[in-house]
Amino acid sequence: MNARRKNLLTAGAVLVTVIAPLAMLVVQAFADQWHAPAILPQAYGTRGLHAVLDDPNLAAGITNSFFVALAATAVALVLGWPVARLVSATRHRAFGVGLLVIPLLIPQAAIGTGLSTWFLRLHLAGSLTGLTAAHLVQVLPYVTVALLTGFTPQLAQNEEAADSLGATALERFGHVTLPAMVPTAALAAALGFIVSWSQYGTSLVVGSGTPMLPLTMVPYLRHDPQIAAVLTLFFIVPPALAGALALRGTRQADRDVDPEAFRAPSPAGAHRAPNGPGCNPFPPPNQDCHDRTRREAAITP
Repeated sequence: MNARRKNLLTAGAVLVTVIAPLAMLVVQAFADQWHAPAILPQAYGTRGLHAVLDDPNLAAGITNSFFVALAATAVALVLGWPVARLVSATRHRAFGVGLLVIPLLIPQAAIGTGLSTWFLRLHLAGSLTGLTAAHLVQVLPYVTVALLTGFTPQLAQNEEAADSLGATALERFGHVTLPAMVPTAALAAALGFIVSWSQYGTSLVVGSGTPMLPLTMVPYLRHDPQIAAVLTLFFIVPPALAGALALRGTRQADRDVDPEAFRAPSPAGAHRAPNGPGCNPFPPPNQDCHDRTRREAAITP
């Protein structure tokens, strides 16, 4: 068995492992009747889908989760960009990364409990603003560490080259920094959205009863598997779209920066050294490149 066939078999096994649970989830979502020991449902229907669409609390949970995830991700990108840039420029980069990941080592429920006291006094508990701030505590470290991978020494050299060629700060950002950071920023945004979208402990403690999709899913897991399956499908779609958009953004933005874009155009009528056969385009003062070209042309039969 050659290496290519082994790789195909491995990829197929991984694909089956991922697709099989999703396929069973789709079957469960449309199974109006499914009693043991039957392998397949006895009756199919859309009862679970109608229950999700008709329940205002479930619809509100999806809407709130989507809004909070977008807001937390956007704020994390704005705050994480300068922090990642600062950490990448320091010598103690590992120490900075260690400080960033400290919130990730603390359980979500503990962070939510600590924030709930302050949020109650600030009248933020149960509001979307408070939930966004609470999710930001978890989202910001992921987004910042992801952005940190994009600020490489090569990017710093390209920015220095743009400065030396006379580019302004805005031109350097638009033509060098931003194109190089788009793939990393897209992946960081997708990661931040997924982290916020899946927050359960923080939403439970800080939300104070505000409908959020992870909170509305849990009660149905035991009492109504069909509705839980439909909610799970709704839960999977936005992160999958975010990941697909991030991958598409990385492919479109994967291009090199052209330093010649910042070079001032040569004045009209400027003399250019000829590039004839055997000529040096930057000849010493005593060398006549034109005469040398004519001599070589005359000798050549």
